[in-house]
Amino acid sequence: MSAHYELKSAANNQFLFNLKAANGEIILTSETYSSRQAALDGIESVRTNSPHDEQFERKVSTSSQPYFVLKARNHEIIGRSEMYTSDGAREKGIESVKKNGPTATTNDRT
Repeated sequence: MSAHYELKSAANNQFLFNLKAANGEIILTSETYSSRQAALDGIESVRTNSPHDEQFERKVSTSSQPYFVLKARNHEIIGRSEMYTSDGAREKGIESVKKNGPTATTNDRT
């Protein structure tokens, strides 16, 4: 299986997507969107912004776990990673989004 975006329905008539690596692991989860089209626009924003390191914000949770967010050029958050066990694992996650984000196909599950 190749890397892909999985677009799906969420609670309260909302939509979200996950970017999944070729091994099926979720590497980025979007914010929720009020329409299917807005979620599709979010996928396009990941495609545009994911190749650029400056669009990734490296963070640490309140429980000291590293994670990252991907932001659009307008500084709005497009998506978040899972929590990682180390800074190195977080960097591997970022590299995976950079590699897969621009070219991943979309599987519409709505």
